[in-house]
Amino acid sequence: MKHQNETHPSRKPVRWIQHPLIEQGKIEARLYQQLLAADVIKKGNTMIVAPTALGKTVVAALVAADRLEKYPDSKILLLAPTKPLVIQHEESFREFLKSTVSSLTGAVKVEEREKRWYDSQIIVATPQTIESDIIAGRYSLENVSLLIFDECHRGTGSYSYVFLAQRYNKQAKDPLILGLTASPGGEEEKINQVCHNLFINEVVVKSEDDSDVKPYFNPIDVEWVRVDLKKEQLDIKKHLDVALKNRLKGLKKMGVLSSIQQVTKKDVLRARGKVQNRLSQSNSPPRDCLLAISMLSAVLSVLHSLELLETQGIGNLYAYFQRMTKKKTKAAQGLFKDENFKAAVNLTRQAQKKGVEHPKLGKLMEILKDASEDQEQVIVFSQYRDTVNQIYDKCKEEGVNAVKFFGQASREKEKGLSQKEQKEIIKAFRMRNYQVLISTSVAEEGIDIPSVDLVVLYEPVPSEIRMIQRRGRTGRTTKGRMIVLITKNTRDESFYYSSMHRERRMKKQLANGYKQPEKPLIADDADVRMLDRKGEDLKSRNSWGEDEKNLVVYVDHREAKSGVTRALSNMEATVKTVSLPVGDYQVSPHVAVERKSSKDFVSSLIDKRIYKQAQELVENFPKPLIILEGGDLYSSGLHPNAIRGALASLTVDFNIPIIPTRDPEDTAAMILRIASREVYKGSKDIQVRTEKKPLTLQEQQLFIVESLPNVGPVTARKLLEAFDSVKGVFNASIDDLKRVSGVGDKTARNIRKIIESKYSDTFRFPSDSEDTRETSIITGKNKPKMEYKLEKED
Repeated sequence: MKHQNETHPSRKPVRWIQHPLIEQGKIEARLYQQLLAADVIKKGNTMIVAPTALGKTVVAALVAADRLEKYPDSKILLLAPTKPLVIQHEESFREFLKSTVSSLTGAVKVEEREKRWYDSQIIVATPQTIESDIIAGRYSLENVSLLIFDECHRGTGSYSYVFLAQRYNKQAKDPLILGLTASPGGEEEKINQVCHNLFINEVVVKSEDDSDVKPYFNPIDVEWVRVDLKKEQLDIKKHLDVALKNRLKGLKKMGVLSSIQQVTKKDVLRARGKVQNRLSQSNSPPRDCLLAISMLSAVLSVLHSLELLETQGIGNLYAYFQRMTKKKTKAAQGLFKDENFKAAVNLTRQAQKKGVEHPKLGKLMEILKDASEDQEQVIVFSQYRDTVNQIYDKCKEEGVNAVKFFGQASREKEKGLSQKEQKEIIKAFRMRNYQVLISTSVAEEGIDIPSVDLVVLYEPVPSEIRMIQRRGRTGRTTKGRMIVLITKNTRDESFYYSSMHRERRMKKQLANGYKQPEKPLIADDADVRMLDRKGEDLKSRNSWGEDEKNLVVYVDHREAKSGVTRALSNMEATVKTVSLPVGDYQVSPHVAVERKSSKDFVSSLIDKRIYKQAQELVENFPKPLIILEGGDLYSSGLHPNAIRGALASLTVDFNIPIIPTRDPEDTAAMILRIASREVYKGSKDIQVRTEKKPLTLQEQQLFIVESLPNVGPVTARKLLEAFDSVKGVFNASIDDLKRVSGVGDKTARNIRKIIESKYSDTFRFPSDSEDTRETSIITGKNKPKMEYKLEKED
């Protein structure tokens, strides 16, 4: 790449990158960025770890220009985790490169997404959108010569980055992967996992201390501002500490915890996992296990209460207590019977009425007013949206020019910000229409706000990744500042030290260079081989014979983002997402599959949804199946006999086979095997049901009789059997009705009242807010609960 010099009277000459695909005068020729890009091109799949202000996007643009020059008919795909980031990258690449650039997000309609993909050479998108389109077969990654993962530390677990990296590595003709992040994480295992999942071979680390970076990097001063809890908060804390200590002592006595000193949420969650495992291995769970689960849940609630009290304030704690009162769990009910916890709740209520605020809030206002006098722009980060709202209200009260910034998800009474609204807020802040941006974590990752002079953390975060990202919002154009508000002798201090320790450990590990682990990162059982009836090897779960390839599986739209759908796509099945009225998957005209994870199975058992779904499966398909996924079915706290009873009912009463699977990949393999058998037996053309099977005459009769008051499916059947027709039921007298088992005097009179009363005299329409519907188990449809007036009987 060539350079062009330009002289400015107030500074040293600036050299610009000269390249046939790079806009003139748009990318400054910084040696370290050119070397980074050259390393990627030379060494292959690379992760670049560098502070936010060092221009990782520029490096990506340099690599993209080289790939497009080498493969002029190819595409560049850049993936970013949030919509604001996607829009920002789209604007940057459109400014830097002489090429067609488009963005793809879930907000863009499917037809338009396909058009943009084929019409553009550079695509910037959210990973979930691309994953959905790839699974649906709208386009492929075959012609993508560079795949860029922004914030690549997210490439773990079931995040879409992992699926897309696998698919790209399999499909692309000329593959090259570039990962960008300010921090891959402090754990060596996490770094290795990200590299393994994204097929990274090289990790290049650049820091502000490197000699070639220092001229371009502005130092950031970090200041800790400590405050003391107020007397009202200390009084509340005293009672919460006692409530916590009593439960921890009980758990230690039961052998669930080994110590009660400095117990964290992580310790409690780990202990709960052990108790749940014990529950799952017991045919008749001991009572102390169920008691321990309840106590551990209560401990988590008290720990969260203490965190809100110490780091956020009275208002947040009061709102949390109000939400707790609506819970019907034994843990919540037990806490409200605890004298210390009740005292804490009462003191919180009194403090809320008095308008007691966290001392951080007053200190923050002092900082913001000083910044306003110096005409500094500030970002304030807080972990909770409630706190963002509280700070915003205080800014309005104190005359500070501030704006809120949060995600798209709606919360209770507050609607989320749309993508357009987020973009407008960032633009207005960049143009200095606002002095202060108060944000949740949504502004941590990559949002381009170049003029920020000060970042304030309302509370420290224990994550080194998030701390680095927040710090990276300042110091881009001039010397930066970050202030961390810390409440003395609270979790604030431990969170801050934890993030600093993790960051130091991460830098030390990365300084030693990345080495690919000798042992495989995926467990050996991931490559379990399956045998058919003749004992022939059918290859591993990730490699399929021709009879399993290109099979069609129809998936309900609610399952489209599940790991099962991903796995089916990886196994080269043709996945078609539709709206299935019954079941989650359909593989033939005869076979439909309802998939239940262990957690979902227990949930659907509690609300009795499973029986309705089973009835619908039986009514609509001759060969229904239920797949039960996961091995922790008995670890929910629900009595094992209740679960066994449900399993027995499904298999015996409904005659539905239940197939156990280990995980989403195993479920996909099972569905694919079932589909293969159906094709082999001649069910090649699947007729997808767009609606439920029409009701038979008998079902319609049952439906009509069920609409009578206090008449369920069983009683409706008995009435029709007794009187032979709907007309017979309607003509029956009170005495005749009472002769039917299950119909008492009150029900009989109510039935006659419904049949005989005039509509205009007796009925009223219920309001929309009233719960006036119930479900018929026979038909699976909702029926209205009739409301009527009863005259006083003689």
